[in-house]
Amino acid sequence: MEQNAPEFKSRTSSTGWLEGLNGRRVYIETYGCRYNFGDTAKLIEILKALGCTFAGSAEDAEAVIINTCTVVGPSERRMLRRLSNLRNCNLYVTGCMPSVQQDAIHAVCTPMIIPHESIHDLYSEVGTITPDGAGIVQIAQGCMGQCTYCITRFARGPLKSFPEPEILTQVRAHAEAGTAEIQITAQDVSAWGKDCGKSLDGLLARISEIPGRYRVRVGMMNPATVKDHLDKIADALSHDPIFRFIHLPVQSGSDSVLERMRRGYTVAEFEEIVAVFRRKIPDITLMTDMIVGFPGETEEDFSRSLELIDRVLPNKVNITRYSPRPLTGPFPDKEFPDSVKKDRSRIMQARAEALYFRINQPYLNTEVPFMVTETIRAGSVMARTPTYTGVVINEELPVGYEGRAILKKDRRYFFIGSRVE
Repeated sequence: MEQNAPEFKSRTSSTGWLEGLNGRRVYIETYGCRYNFGDTAKLIEILKALGCTFAGSAEDAEAVIINTCTVVGPSERRMLRRLSNLRNCNLYVTGCMPSVQQDAIHAVCTPMIIPHESIHDLYSEVGTITPDGAGIVQIAQGCMGQCTYCITRFARGPLKSFPEPEILTQVRAHAEAGTAEIQITAQDVSAWGKDCGKSLDGLLARISEIPGRYRVRVGMMNPATVKDHLDKIADALSHDPIFRFIHLPVQSGSDSVLERMRRGYTVAEFEEIVAVFRRKIPDITLMTDMIVGFPGETEEDFSRSLELIDRVLPNKVNITRYSPRPLTGPFPDKEFPDSVKKDRSRIMQARAEALYFRINQPYLNTEVPFMVTETIRAGSVMARTPTYTGVVINEELPVGYEGRAILKKDRRYFFIGSRVE
């Protein structure tokens, strides 16, 4: 059941963008990472407190909000095309672009800007949630990194850990509301607390004490910040209700490329981090990220990235073709043509998918526990095992349902399962 919002309208007089949305029918589009979707979830609760209702399309709305992503060049171009198409609407823009690319936005439209910092501040006055299969709890904003390719660190700023009581209150609210999957998110989850004398393992321990039938997915962690508390974080992830899952981006298998990226760790350190997690949690699921075509990446560097994938056996590899971003670089090496980046991306994708086949085959026809976390469409749901393996079950099952299934078909990124009666 949705919680009642406190009286909020009287506190908005000094916030111009809210005044224009008061009581309106609003349509919201969200792009990018889970953190952006977390901002949107908070924004929805703020707007509900203002008496807003929500439309299913821009055409049916009195106001349109676009929550933007600009992490890579194609994302930026997609955003600008969409904003241009909506330029005649009563348009509002939030997310990462307004912080770093307002000139580009104003070249295609003249929207009202919603500063992303104000969403968190205003939400603290509302504090409500709407129950859903997957709930997002943001634990920090910004990061400690100096990655030379990353525009997000400029958009979101330095690390600002949110207070532990605030985080625990949100997790508890989701648990009490029946949220099945609670996603802990930040630009760098493992950096939480480094600006206030705390650490992620302690936070996860407090979260694990909250009663309820839910599971927690810990979001992306930078190897550079994981290594300081590696054993304790691995121990924290080994206990219920935490999914046995890590998202640990390595970005390259070459130390020289990692140094130019300013990632703050070596390939050997990354492999040791993975080894420690697997020693403590043998069946843990590993997701990693790779960037191909970084300026100066030689054929040997690229081969080392492929070899690293073969050695660490990740369950999923997110592959990004390097694209130059404002405020980053410049690099002394000439940028590769798109054809080179596309070729390397295809080669790595084929290598990764062949690996998924090898990893998944031993699990076919085995029985696993699951929890339903999402309705895909009528008659089909997404369930997750304790290791966050996706299992599609073609039945009408409620979110939060727990049971057991036999894994019948391998779809590389998930399995098709048959529920055991």
